[in-house]
Amino acid sequence: MSGFPDPIILPETISQTRAQRNRELLKAAKWGVLIRFSIIVFEMIGYLIFGSAALKMDALSSLVDVAASILLIFFIKLADKPPDRNHPFGHGRYEPLAGLQLGISMILIGGGMLIRETFQFFHSSEIFAINPWAWTIPFVAVILLEISYRHVMRTALREHSPALAAEAAHYRVDGITSLLATLALLAAAYFPHLSRGIDQIGAILIALFMVIIGLTAARNNIHQLLDRVPSSEFFKRVRLSALKVAGVLDTEKIRIQLYGPDAQVWIDVEVDPQLSVEQAHKISQEVRAAIQKDWPAVRDVIVHIEPFYPNDHQPLI
Repeated sequence: MSGFPDPIILPETISQTRAQRNRELLKAAKWGVLIRFSIIVFEMIGYLIFGSAALKMDALSSLVDVAASILLIFFIKLADKPPDRNHPFGHGRYEPLAGLQLGISMILIGGGMLIRETFQFFHSSEIFAINPWAWTIPFVAVILLEISYRHVMRTALREHSPALAAEAAHYRVDGITSLLATLALLAAAYFPHLSRGIDQIGAILIALFMVIIGLTAARNNIHQLLDRVPSSEFFKRVRLSALKVAGVLDTEKIRIQLYGPDAQVWIDVEVDPQLSVEQAHKISQEVRAAIQKDWPAVRDVIVHIEPFYPNDHQPLI
């Protein structure tokens, strides 16, 4: 070989795959805004007509999620910005930041409403019957939200997005809170003399569930912000990609950093000790390209070349 080897040009399909991921996330988030807004309108109308605390809590839960979904759309667009001089690893952490604020918003709103509804349950002397057909409104919401949950979670798992998974969790939260509202209003219809108390118990359970799911969503996104070790499937994918490259005899240490739509990989690959520096460098470039082709989310790969000696270590992942 003569002269410094030319860099390996990555195929256009990598940037196309990243762009497709962004489109899928935005589509799922926008779908959520539309569905939830429709539910809010019907539940608030139901609250004004029937005076149900459970319907009001269910609508407030959805209202929080609509605001959070709009913010999520904004953050997804920010997270897709390419690296620059001040942000060499990209802007991917915007995405788990969005997921974290989704969780925190649910904790705060749910906690506040839990205190309020509990206080009203023990101190309110107001007694009147809830309309026996009030349950139909949250029941329709349950069906719509479960369909939405499955659609959005499928996208989140496919694209490895904790923020979108938190968004999907909100669909499940809203679906379960709507189910609680349905059950509370059904019970109130069968026991009209207890309808007000049953309705308020339903509102309390909805608020409590909001807090629990908010804590779960916040925890999952904090893990990514703090660089928790990702699942073993990512390490297997990176190792297999490296081993496909001619000249790579083994791998040793692998480190992976996940942040939103992006990933950063550090890998030690072992090659023939007799190779020249130029040959080893060429292999390292091919390893980098192979990993990025197989996993387009990877922004960069740092490859460390080591000499290969049989049985000199246990593979470390």
